[in-house]
Amino acid sequence: MTASAPAFIEVDGNRIALRHVAGAAPGVVWLGGYKSDMLGTKTEALAAWTASEGRAFLRHDYSGHGESGGAFADGTISRWLGESLAVFRAFTQGPQILVGSSMGAWIALRMKAELDKAGEGDRVAGLVLLAPAPDFTAELVEPDLTEAQRRDLMEKGYFEEPSEYSPEPYIYTRALIEDGRQNLVMGAPIHTHCPVHIIQGLADPDVPPSHALKLMSLLPADDATLSLVPNGNHRLSRPQDLELMIRAVGELIRRAG
Repeated sequence: MTASAPAFIEVDGNRIALRHVAGAAPGVVWLGGYKSDMLGTKTEALAAWTASEGRAFLRHDYSGHGESGGAFADGTISRWLGESLAVFRAFTQGPQILVGSSMGAWIALRMKAELDKAGEGDRVAGLVLLAPAPDFTAELVEPDLTEAQRRDLMEKGYFEEPSEYSPEPYIYTRALIEDGRQNLVMGAPIHTHCPVHIIQGLADPDVPPSHALKLMSLLPADDATLSLVPNGNHRLSRPQDLELMIRAVGELIRRAG
């Protein structure tokens, strides 16, 4: 399946690329990970499945990612959250299932909190969180910083780390880390007011399963499901992983219906 050309919306001076297919509600909204784009394996699998179901599907690239404008190094959780809310409000109607991958799970949890605060909480009917990395700047990056990385953050404002997934290194900026502290969600119980399904690989080298277990412990027990995937890595893009993701999304849609 070849993705159509993207549409664009301007948010805070950046052109944000998106793809939206109209269809039945609850629709599905994809929120990608750090340095990933909207044309990955999981997103394309969801696009094909929602099309076969006649269901609305929305995905976008954060600024500095994929086909969107802006510099990656200017990105923060607050900026990418603002873009995600703007796209969500402009292109969805009725209840939606948010599917957040890695950092996208953090964005999804923050979106739900912001929508609740604005009296729009009923727009989110459920959350599917894949290899979730909420609070990753404070919980996973900061504790492991080397002296050299701390020095780079102070002197250059960023440090680089090789990426397994791309020839380009990951860049972590001081702005991203400082802004991350303003968006933390894992310091207290998380009241999503909707069902949550977490899918976590047990062989994930980037986000340890203990992080998903900690997140699970903060969610209301009666409305949260955790699926642990033996041999599943951070990408969760094998056929059986994609099938589990689609099953989880379908179940939340049925519950909302």
